Amino acid sequence: MAFTRFDRINEELKKALSEVIRDMKDPRISPLTSVMRAEATNDLKQCRVMISVYDKDDEARKQTVAQLNRAEGFIAREIGRKIDLRHIPTFEFRLDDSIEYSVRISEILNRLESERKENGKDNE
Repeated sequence: MAFTRFDRINEELKKALSEVIRDMKDPRISPLTSVMRAEATNDLKQCRVMISVYDKDDEARKQTVAQLNRAEGFIAREIGRKIDLRHIPTFEFRLDDSIEYSVRISEILNRLESERKENGKDNE
């Protein structure tokens, strides 16, 4: 029973964080920033947020996450206005590379498939 409650809280935190980050006017935060996961502890004191930044520049991704960590107080205050929780957790933002990894694997598979087709045509 408690497990589903925390799942709902994590999902609400994820939605609210997405809205707050999207509405931030800081130019150091990439506009292609997505909240992939929000994992609050059982006591709601801390929340680890996995952020995906779809940008080719690795420095821009790191700068976005660093700026989100610097703006943690502002973000927590905005979350407190959006969600009615007894305790608003402190947020720790981390970079999530799962999308970039998936795109890279997909590109490799597509390249291998095209090479296989080229080799198959050459053998005929």
